[in-house]
Amino acid sequence: MTQLATLDAYAQAFDAVQRSCKSPTPITDLRRHAFDRFSTLGMPTTRLEQWRFTNVSPIANATFTPAQPAVLTTADAASLVATGVGDGAPTIVFVNGHYEAALSSVDDLPDGVVVDSLASVLASPSDADAVARYLGTGADIESDGAAFTALNTALFTDGAFVRVPANVVVDVPIQLLFVTTAPFHEKEAAPRRMTHPRVLIVAGRNSQVRVVERYSGSGDAPHLTNTVTEVVGAANAVVDHYKIVRESGAAYHIGHMHLRVERDGNFSSHAITLGGNIVRNDVQALLEGEGGTCTLNGLYIADRKQLVDNHTTIHHTRPHCQSYELYKGILDGEAHAVFNGKIIVAIDAQKTNARQTNKALLLSEDAQINTKPELEIFADDVKCTHGATVGQLDADAMFYLRSRGLDLKQARSVLIHAFANDLLNRISIESIRAQLDDLLLAQIPGSGPIYEHG
Repeated sequence: MTQLATLDAYAQAFDAVQRSCKSPTPITDLRRHAFDRFSTLGMPTTRLEQWRFTNVSPIANATFTPAQPAVLTTADAASLVATGVGDGAPTIVFVNGHYEAALSSVDDLPDGVVVDSLASVLASPSDADAVARYLGTGADIESDGAAFTALNTALFTDGAFVRVPANVVVDVPIQLLFVTTAPFHEKEAAPRRMTHPRVLIVAGRNSQVRVVERYSGSGDAPHLTNTVTEVVGAANAVVDHYKIVRESGAAYHIGHMHLRVERDGNFSSHAITLGGNIVRNDVQALLEGEGGTCTLNGLYIADRKQLVDNHTTIHHTRPHCQSYELYKGILDGEAHAVFNGKIIVAIDAQKTNARQTNKALLLSEDAQINTKPELEIFADDVKCTHGATVGQLDADAMFYLRSRGLDLKQARSVLIHAFANDLLNRISIESIRAQLDDLLLAQIPGSGPIYEHG
């Protein structure tokens, strides 16, 4: 498949989006500019520094068509609910990129809080301006490595819009569930499916909210999930964000999150990657108000020939801001991971305090990780540290556990759980922490990846 042929397929998808989506003029213009930018950039290659260790040729050389609506079986729907936050939390569900009102429930929200389909909001003349004001203002489509963000901006048809007014505290987590069904048909040359979910979260002054994004897939046919999340936190807003990727083993998941933190705002992110063939999580954080705090936590588990790439950039632009970053990876089989974390401290960002740590646990001789911590400091009164460690299970600890009666698999599981435990303890939503804890305890190293099917 030639690049020209794949570009033509994306062009056809873009034309269909322009015809079918009802959007205000600024959004229509944004889509057109984004597709022009994607056409200029083309798919990223390993010649670009930010994609140096992540070969996306399986995506670039394949033809993907927009996923069509699908109806979940009763069992699938029950499974979806079972893996959610629970406790009556407001939930909005998308299947193959299409909003499923029958599976969604956003009742009992505080006055003024909006949790809705992005397409529905954009189609409403009275509400569209609230989205147009923020959509695309943070997501980068101009840099050389921004092709997937540009593609999402051009092709998104739906997604989630979360808005919390000033001085409002949302006590229960808000769930955004994205499910892709991609069954494999041996006798049919079924096209590969793609979805481009868009998420916009706007937290007003002095507000507090927790948002959980979940991505899962069923079936063993390759499919592409290309998602962009934009978070805008006003002064003194508190946003606690979770992203959980449990795609099928044939899935390609490219995710970008762009966030802005204003004065005394507090943003925390917890990125959990437990599935997928190629997974890229790209986070760009802008601390643009004095006294802001940003915390990025990540846990990724990979097996077989999976590739998991975490790229983060935290840009300190104002004084007295803090950022804390901890990513941990567990790699088995021939899995490959990439971690690239960059902290930028501008000349006016005095009294910055920034810490970054990446740790990887390799369970096989064939697993590998490329790690690259970076600091760019232009201020002179700062405290910035970074560190990266890569190692195997401690032999003395293994000997101790086995001497106490544990067999080899049990001892390995205990040590793996201990390695991940401090990240699990940072998760404030009890149901999510319990689910991840069960997954780790049930995982036997070397027996295969943790995938979600069905």
